[in-house]
Amino acid sequence: MSDIKDIETGTQAPAARQAPEEVPRPRGIGPLGWLRWGWRQLTTMRTALILLFLVALGSVPGSALPQRGQAPEKVAAYLSDHKTLGPFFDKLSLFDVFSAPWFAAIYILLFVSLAGCVIPRAVKHFQSMRARPPAAPRNLGRLPQSVTYETDGAPDDVLAEARKVLRGRRFRVDVSDGAASAEKGYLGETGNLVFHLALLGLLFALGAGNLFGYRGSVLITEGKTFANSLGQYDEFTPGRLFDDGDLAPFTVSLDDFKAEYEVKGDKRGQATAFDAWIHYRDRPSGKDEKYDLRLNHPLKVGGAKVYLLGHGYAPKFTVKDAKGDVAFQDTVPFLAMEPRNLTSEGVIKVPDAEPDQLAFYAILWPTAVASEDGKQIVSAFPGALRPVITLSSFKGDLGLDSGTPQSVYKLEGIGKTLQPIKGGEKLLEPGETFKLPGNAGSITFDGMAEYATLSVNHDPGRIPALIAAVLAVLGVATSFLVRRRRVWVRASAGTGGRTVVEVGGLTLGNPTSEFDEIVTALRGPDGADATGRDGTEPEQNGSEAEPGADRGSGSATEPKE
Repeated sequence: MSDIKDIETGTQAPAARQAPEEVPRPRGIGPLGWLRWGWRQLTTMRTALILLFLVALGSVPGSALPQRGQAPEKVAAYLSDHKTLGPFFDKLSLFDVFSAPWFAAIYILLFVSLAGCVIPRAVKHFQSMRARPPAAPRNLGRLPQSVTYETDGAPDDVLAEARKVLRGRRFRVDVSDGAASAEKGYLGETGNLVFHLALLGLLFALGAGNLFGYRGSVLITEGKTFANSLGQYDEFTPGRLFDDGDLAPFTVSLDDFKAEYEVKGDKRGQATAFDAWIHYRDRPSGKDEKYDLRLNHPLKVGGAKVYLLGHGYAPKFTVKDAKGDVAFQDTVPFLAMEPRNLTSEGVIKVPDAEPDQLAFYAILWPTAVASEDGKQIVSAFPGALRPVITLSSFKGDLGLDSGTPQSVYKLEGIGKTLQPIKGGEKLLEPGETFKLPGNAGSITFDGMAEYATLSVNHDPGRIPALIAAVLAVLGVATSFLVRRRRVWVRASAGTGGRTVVEVGGLTLGNPTSEFDEIVTALRGPDGADATGRDGTEPEQNGSEAEPGADRGSGSATEPKE
């Protein structure tokens, strides 16, 4: 740059007075840089642990609050009982946690974080396994385990013997620059990686099961058949990518159900066994197969598992209308009001009765006895030893043609379209008939049947998840049991024509007796006197104590998390 002349004197200004050039300001890292930074943060083990904790934390509401997929009636009851908290929880999807967008986001981020963390680590571990063992440090005496002794053998013979001894103990051995380097114990790090990869596979299997699987529940009364079609389920929860065509065409028929109870002592009435004798077909043209469906003994059919969840009573009724025609004859499932003695309630709807439709609300006592004060009936035992039913009768319009869905366990429109029949209350035992007042018809309690509640679960990720869980357990066990070990043997010419042998060892974790056994094998039966130290604490003298500080190829450092 040319000098700048002073305006007043006409002389040249010194260089120090020249205006400095404008230094360009550094620019930001840019969008690509931010993406790289975000990816590095996401694929750290710390972030994976945080996301795993968030998954566990997000699962808590799924256990503490009723879920729509398992108990929609309990969700409705919760919303009805909690006018403030209920809608707020519903907006946060706490009644459908495992299908909520926020839970899916955490789950996917955890999957990506583990994949980005573990897969590159596995590649580096594979490369490390194929690399040469790290070269011997300059000062073997500073290692945690070290021994020095003299021998009459030539240095090359000593190294050849070291190679033979170490390979016999399954070490990877490399001899160069007058020293033998040996290493083994990669199985521990392999187990650690297998654990993390299995955890990744477990997450994938669980996600695949939730996407492509389904679960449903159905109630089957004795003598009736369930076909695996969407319309026959009482409750059905499909995966997000489920297709109706994925349903296997199997059928299940309930032949008989039997429950056994304790009859004496403090445990009287406690269930001891449930057996549902069924026959099934895996396809319409298949052969009938019989099966004893019990708790924890599911039926495997059509790629799904059929579980026995519960049971109850389904009394049988015959209802005649005012014209004397049979308008209803079937079993009606009753739901338990209290589980100990199975006092149950149910609803009989008769839409085909003429001229007025009929309905009944009934309570069943399987073993009816008088209460202590003698004013009411109670059930003393869950078995049907003396079944008694009380009826309340109604007539009018059931509202089934209005287009509004109704529960089969509840009467709608009482006092509006459905009116109580005066004098229509009655207590019935099996075989008794009650004629409704006003010649409105009659109802007969024909007898008792039982029903079973079945759960059908199809999870395509079940077997992969089991395999991943087994591999995870084996991997974490291996990572704790196997440790990395390194041994170096250096042989050099000493005074008097003898060879000085230096042996050093490093074990990740507490030292073992393996080093002493290697030294004993190297020294041979003569056992020349050794000097130095063996199994004592290492000196902390900088990088020379670190194996691989002066090495050729290979890697002496552990893969970083």
